[in-house]
Amino acid sequence: MFLPKYPDNPTPPPAHTPTTAPAPARRLLPSVSIDQKTVVALVVGGVVLTALLAAVAVTAISVAVAAVVLRSLIRDQHRR
Repeated sequence: MFLPKYPDNPTPPPAHTPTTAPAPARRLLPSVSIDQKTVVALVVGGVVLTALLAAVAVTAISVAVAAVVLRSLIRDQHRR
């Protein structure tokens, strides 16, 4: 009795029909030649940056551990 009535065609017709196809946009990019030296330089740079990041991470962890150890030593010394 109170069920909704759905239309026969659920997709409405398009509101705008283009008359002409739009022209494809062309990008004029400069041609870049990538040689073997460029690839080697990028790989070496990536390896060096990764090694530096790992060194910073290891240093930060060791400083944090040293701070925790020193804090516990100082706390034990104040209790006595």
